[in-house]
Amino acid sequence: MSSINISGRIIGGGQPPFIIAEVGINHEGEVEKAIQMIDAAAAAGADCVKFQCHITEAEMIPTDMKPGKISEERLWDIIKRCELTEDEEKRVKAYCEEKGVIYLCTPFSREAADRLEAMNVEAYKIGSGECNNLPLLEHIAQKGKPIILSTGMNDIQSIRRSVSVIQKYDLPLILMHCTSMYPTPYERVRLGAITELLEEFGLPVGLSDHSLGIYTCLGAVALGACVLEKHFTVTRSWPGPDVPISIEPHELAELVKGSRAVFVARGGSKTILDEEKPVIDFAYASVVSIRPIRKGEPLTTENVWVKRPGGGDIPAALLDQVLGKKATRDIPADRQLKTDDVDGFEPL
Repeated sequence: MSSINISGRIIGGGQPPFIIAEVGINHEGEVEKAIQMIDAAAAAGADCVKFQCHITEAEMIPTDMKPGKISEERLWDIIKRCELTEDEEKRVKAYCEEKGVIYLCTPFSREAADRLEAMNVEAYKIGSGECNNLPLLEHIAQKGKPIILSTGMNDIQSIRRSVSVIQKYDLPLILMHCTSMYPTPYERVRLGAITELLEEFGLPVGLSDHSLGIYTCLGAVALGACVLEKHFTVTRSWPGPDVPISIEPHELAELVKGSRAVFVARGGSKTILDEEKPVIDFAYASVVSIRPIRKGEPLTTENVWVKRPGGGDIPAALLDQVLGKKATRDIPADRQLKTDDVDGFEPL
């Protein structure tokens, strides 16, 4: 699997998962809240804090539409309230850099993309709603920066078109599996899509997750996800349409810790490790006498059986090759049998 470089951080290519804490619009348009979230995400170990760049009039027409089950408030009012000014965006980006985390932001219009470009962002994160917005994808791709593309609400055929637009410009690209349900029931997360995307496109693949908790993200790492994105808030007691599905700082810290643990546990094959061999000596069993046995006496399960430790001449797996044969000498109880204790014993 290929990798991409964002601000000196290698994503994919055998590196631990890249963790994105998505503040999005959870700051509710309050830049001081955004700053608090950066502090909390950085302290929890996130690699990146992601925001959304909304210029309401540029991205949508006036509408009374409501965002489904997410909120009873008009979408227009939500977006308008949660806008940050260009100066506020710059402050947020500068603060991310000061805290040592990568700043990413999702543009929802070409004007937003142009604003981010003027801010000299390192890469672009494209939301699922814009995955099949080919004009906007083309506009962003022309800027020549790495792209992380979420793919919720799109199938392989639709994603293929989007990937084609981006790859015309020979850009580093990561695909993010996503299910656009808030929250996503576990049975709708479909982690198998990660494998499907990896096989179909040969690109780095991550998970942008809207299920509750961090469980599915950990599962995604085991399947090869190199980026994990979760909505994030300082506390779920704050208002905001995405806050109920967001993780808090302690959960983000567990995600960082757990994803790295799963990452290093991946791979390998079913062999006996050198480090396991000291355990073999006491954990394996050997064929032993379980009562005194006379010379010439047939060996049966009444007088021999298998007991620990290992290391005897005859391992437990060879008991069947001992049974029915005769003892060549008197054998006391509770002794590991030697090969020459058994008449005609030839291990297969």
